Amino acid sequence: MLKHKLLLLCVLCSVTAAMAQVDTTGRRDTLVIDVKEGIVDNIPVVSLDENDLGDGGSQATSSLLTAGRDPFYSAASFNFSAVRFRIRGYDNDLFSTYMNGIPMDNLDNGFTPFGLWGGLNDVMRNRDVSWGLRYNTFAFGDIGSNTNIDSRASRQRAQTSLSYAMSNRNYNNRVMITHSTGLSKRGWAFSLSGSRRWADEGYVPGTYYNGWGYFAAIDKRIGQNHLLSLTAFGAPTENGRQGAAVTEMMKLSGTHYYNPNWGYQNGRVRNASIARSHQPVFILTHDFRMNNTTTLTTAAGYSFGDRSITALDWYNAADPRPDYYRYLPSYTSTYASAPDPVQGQLLYDLMKSDINTRQINWQRLYTVNRDSWASINDANGIAGNTVTGRRSRYIIEERVINTQRFNANTVLNTKFGEHIDFTAGASYQFQNNHYFKRVDDLLGGDFYVNVNQFAERDFPVDNVANQFDLETPNRILKVGDQFGYDYNINISRMAGWLQGVFKFNKVDFFLAGTASQTSFYRKGNIRNGLFPDNSLGKGTVNDFFNYGGKGGITYKINGRNYIFANASYQTRAPYFENVYISPRTRNAQQENVESEVIQTAEAGYVLNAPKLKIRLSGYYTTFEGGMDVMSFYHDSYQNFVNYAINGIDKLHFGGEFGVEARISPTVTLNAAAAVGRYYYNSTQNAVITVDNSASVLGRQIVYMENFRLPSTPMEAYSLGLSYRSPKFWFVSLTGNYFDQSYLSMNPLRRTWDALKFVTPGTAAYGEIFDQTKFDRQYTLDFFGGYSWKLPKDFEINKKATFLVFNLGINNLLDNKDIITGGFEQLRYDAQTAVSDPVLVGKFPPKLFYAYGMNFFASVTLRF
Repeated sequence: MLKHKLLLLCVLCSVTAAMAQVDTTGRRDTLVIDVKEGIVDNIPVVSLDENDLGDGGSQATSSLLTAGRDPFYSAASFNFSAVRFRIRGYDNDLFSTYMNGIPMDNLDNGFTPFGLWGGLNDVMRNRDVSWGLRYNTFAFGDIGSNTNIDSRASRQRAQTSLSYAMSNRNYNNRVMITHSTGLSKRGWAFSLSGSRRWADEGYVPGTYYNGWGYFAAIDKRIGQNHLLSLTAFGAPTENGRQGAAVTEMMKLSGTHYYNPNWGYQNGRVRNASIARSHQPVFILTHDFRMNNTTTLTTAAGYSFGDRSITALDWYNAADPRPDYYRYLPSYTSTYASAPDPVQGQLLYDLMKSDINTRQINWQRLYTVNRDSWASINDANGIAGNTVTGRRSRYIIEERVINTQRFNANTVLNTKFGEHIDFTAGASYQFQNNHYFKRVDDLLGGDFYVNVNQFAERDFPVDNVANQFDLETPNRILKVGDQFGYDYNINISRMAGWLQGVFKFNKVDFFLAGTASQTSFYRKGNIRNGLFPDNSLGKGTVNDFFNYGGKGGITYKINGRNYIFANASYQTRAPYFENVYISPRTRNAQQENVESEVIQTAEAGYVLNAPKLKIRLSGYYTTFEGGMDVMSFYHDSYQNFVNYAINGIDKLHFGGEFGVEARISPTVTLNAAAAVGRYYYNSTQNAVITVDNSASVLGRQIVYMENFRLPSTPMEAYSLGLSYRSPKFWFVSLTGNYFDQSYLSMNPLRRTWDALKFVTPGTAAYGEIFDQTKFDRQYTLDFFGGYSWKLPKDFEINKKATFLVFNLGINNLLDNKDIITGGFEQLRYDAQTAVSDPVLVGKFPPKLFYAYGMNFFASVTLRF
């Protein structure tokens, strides 16, 4: 019934009228975004420029702006972020970001690496945004949204800004300084910015944050028609990470923010999972104004550097993770081969009362390593070379991705007469990712050995199979040495696109098309003992020709009411991580690798009046032919396996509503609603291989059809009031409500092997097969601020000087029961679960919870 109602909503939206801002000044159809102080980095609050409309009585009705003050997207960008709300349920790779004309999204997964400019809020404020399928002037675009950040020096506000902020979120303190000159009479502009963010411990126990940011830009105007811009920035960051946790450990610790990644070492907190990142970016942009109606923007960018995550690794030793399932009281009481409820209760009491039993025991790891004397024969591949010393059984490894990325893009914008805007663009992108591990800490030992313990178990008398690197067997490792896997992924993409926008008195329409060529391949840098003939060197080159088109029409009822309808059809190359079965060890990839097909349509009504803004819209999107690869320990096969899945189809449909009503000159009412349903729309095919061999263990059908897509609410509602005083202060209070969010599923539990001995419709069947729905949740948020213009006696450099105070408090009611995401563990004991479905809980889901009440307060001096 809901599906039919939403489809009807889409139809009704296409025959009722819609919002747009009348643009009587001839300005470019763009959006100015200001990221408010007090918001966590990279979560923008859309604060747009006010352009009140005329009475709509001019002869030529103005066009619907592709980016305007949209009450729904303003709410979705911030009010819904606490629960990781995804607009229309789309994944992050369907939201593109450009900067100074070049695409910034990663080619390996399509995500925007916001961390590259973390902490540089002051210089990243100027943005053009187009939502959904609307046309824009800088790219063909993705179906979610398309954002162009203009960080060039001449676009920065000419001022100096000093700010300090405090928070109880990921970091506790932030300082930031920015100075921009604006464009001088001689055509020069300069901009500098720097920041630091830090916390000894963040909101979640065991986490910490240490981030820096730097930015420099210089512009030179050459004559009246050329502007040359160079921008450089980076954000070296290190932070201790939070891990997902099972409910049992949360109950033992008494908090939903239990973090298994840390423990005490000599009385100090130490985190085993540390993220590090530093990838500087350089962008050179040339603007060429050919004439009053034609511009050509050409840009090239280069970035490089590492991003990494540390983790515990161990060799022939007990699992060091404190939440390992065999260490939990429930295992002793229920799931062990000889359950002992008495011992389980004793363990429960101990773990509940002693925090050291719930966290990493660093002292034990050091003790084991110091007592572990060993002699390694033929070390480093040298016959007769014996190395003796403390062989570490436990180490900290660092999983590194070194990235080099080059982007080039050119866009031509011109007009043909009064009615036609034409845009053409071309781009080239290249990305090389180098994946490897290195030793971060030997934890008191003298050395580690570069051998594969799982291969040793499967092939105990094979001295070749257990070698990660056959060219240097039994390599002795010290801190900083590379080990384990070592390979590169090379990705390139060329694209071109054309767009025409046709504007007439009562009707506007646009057509756009794109074509691209994507290529990627794996190059192994070592010869792996398990796959000596399929691990070293260049693998199969995968080439994909993709194309797409979109179009839309807008009917202009008058200068305030509009109807629009847009549609798109496009194909998209798969990402390499969904193609290669086990890139750590070999070049093997999925069978029948093909592009994904995306079809989508949207329609709506928009009203934009001086005191009332409304948008009502609907959408319908299908994805066909998706792929995925999962690697995990399989209890039935008693080995690590790779689950290569293809034939993943998805369906997204729903409606969106937003309203902004100015009740009085100082009071504004805001409301927004998103109601959608996002489903897997096909049975899927899985090919199972063991990580230590190339043989196919089996083929399965995964019955995922009609299951919900996980980890985002499908229903979100917001209602807020704001007051803006004529004396330059404001406050706002917003309530939010969320429902229809689901847990990410393990595909093994939706196969015939998992269900063949269970009767459909029984409680046992539901325990294994059904999807977990999260409870509906709510938040209440406050935001306020005050801008004080200092008296002339306190002005700096004889410039108008302002002190700006902002305070944001999210989750004001301290609701700590909001599950923002989680997943069923891929490890699953099917035989045990079938014989006793209660034992599905042997590997319970791992969850993340939203923060309770949290705040961000800042003070800024601007002059």
